[in-house]
Amino acid sequence: MDVFEAIHRRRAVRRYSPDPVGREDVHTILDAANWAPSAMNRQQWEFLVVTGTKIREMGESYQAIIEEYTKNWDPSPLRGSLSREEFIRFAGSYGGAPVVIVLLTEMTDSRDLYKANLESASAAMENLLLAATALGLGTCWMTGPLRDEKAVREILAIPDDREIVAVTPLGYPEGTPNDQPRLDPGLERKVRWVE
Repeated sequence: MDVFEAIHRRRAVRRYSPDPVGREDVHTILDAANWAPSAMNRQQWEFLVVTGTKIREMGESYQAIIEEYTKNWDPSPLRGSLSREEFIRFAGSYGGAPVVIVLLTEMTDSRDLYKANLESASAAMENLLLAATALGLGTCWMTGPLRDEKAVREILAIPDDREIVAVTPLGYPEGTPNDQPRLDPGLERKVRWVE
């Protein structure tokens, strides 16, 4: 699959088959993430590959967040095709994914370096998502679990000198997620030429 096809096929997957993901595939995906551009070529990111009972522990925290967050759930089309109950179930198990990847970056007090670290790590995350798509695997870029960052840090023993950037389940999709509408598919409102 070429990069343009991967970009167009990538979807937020919220239901995964229990089939295991091979370590070689995980390594291939993380290698692609590691080749992302980074500010001053610092490559300061780190990946935690989470499996087994730790996913269940993370799911307990995330499910509590989603139960509170969705109290007044508005099932608008932009939220995807999940009902509130399905979203809560997804949160409790990360959709049944056999792997969850947590992306970390260096913590810093420098505002400039802080932004550079987040931008660089975000580039790595996008490479990760596209590489997974190219291998037929699903992902879902998530920041919601970080609403209880303290719990995630405790569960995964993340040191204070690391910033948690994002989380994604990783696994074989159970079904094909529906295409979600683009807010500006022709880019009329999002591109401005400056001469």
